[in-house]
Amino acid sequence: MDWEAEGLLEGLEDDDARKARRELLDHLHDEGCGVDELRDAVKEDRLVLLPVERLLAGNATYTQREIAEESGFELEQLSAFRQSLGLAVPDPDARVFTEQDLATARDASALAEVGFPFDETLDVTRVLGTGMARYAEALRVLFAQALIKPGDSELDLARRLAETAGELMPLSSRMLDRVFLLHMRQLLRNDYISLAERASGKVTDTAETTVAFADLVGFTELGESVGVEELSGLAGRLARIANAVVEPPLRVVKQIGDAVMLVSPDVSVTVETCLALVERAEGEEDFPPLRAGVAFGPAVNRWGDWFGSTVNVASRLTARARPGAVLATEAVREAAEDRFDWSAAGEKKLKGLQKPIMTFRPRPRGSEEEQKG
Repeated sequence: MDWEAEGLLEGLEDDDARKARRELLDHLHDEGCGVDELRDAVKEDRLVLLPVERLLAGNATYTQREIAEESGFELEQLSAFRQSLGLAVPDPDARVFTEQDLATARDASALAEVGFPFDETLDVTRVLGTGMARYAEALRVLFAQALIKPGDSELDLARRLAETAGELMPLSSRMLDRVFLLHMRQLLRNDYISLAERASGKVTDTAETTVAFADLVGFTELGESVGVEELSGLAGRLARIANAVVEPPLRVVKQIGDAVMLVSPDVSVTVETCLALVERAEGEEDFPPLRAGVAFGPAVNRWGDWFGSTVNVASRLTARARPGAVLATEAVREAAEDRFDWSAAGEKKLKGLQKPIMTFRPRPRGSEEEQKG
């Protein structure tokens, strides 16, 4: 194939770079890539990723309509399932699906046969899709940082990426299975099914829960004076600090930029961890101070996230706390009073609440250090 005539060597002045591009184009063309596909890849500057893409894609042998028939799904259900995973829904008769797609659809269909309601299964699937999309993006960045070497030709990098993906993707799949089982085991150790739930046959998603937020003070203002990479670095350090300090039954629900959200049935553990987070941040070099807000009360657990007034109060208390301070509600103080020394922080008017609420500042029992906030 005359790649020069096809216009796929434009912009490459170096002879070595042109030679490497030709070899990569020849290889991909021999593997079945059409000229139009290669032209699009060059135009979008993703030619070096095409070998990995083809490795992960497998052989496309099915249409979506055929996948639906083979798996027992209705065509509309299969489309909804893919959408809930965050995946594109192609034309029903486009032959773009693989054996792996068929196996996934069969597994999803089996869930319905067990008796799980389809709409609620889609809600759970959305959680899976969101988590996997974030994991895939993080893994992509890790691959790029680890495998790109100065002076790489397109051919060198494409080969290295494909070889590494072929070795590591099975490892990653096995690790996902094991991590899922570990989290399920840990969750079950801290969960229970009450007598009322057994009697009614329905599991409630509302529970008395401790909710806390911890955020970086001045993060928004800092964004006006430092670059995006430095900001993302601070957010990454916050995640690492939280993961190092937080232990079950407390868990990190999510990180929202400069803040982490924590939940636990144990009030004392939550307060203690927030104090530890604040102290840990103070010991970090070139790191903004942390502040935290803690509330205790009914909250609703929906698909791994938490909602309700207790969540809102904890979030708004965090915004009212001063640098290096932990601010808690009266319900938190009453539930954990014996574990900490407390000082009154006065009534706080919080957005969305008709009446001000009384707040308190905890510090470790016997500490002589003055509590800030």
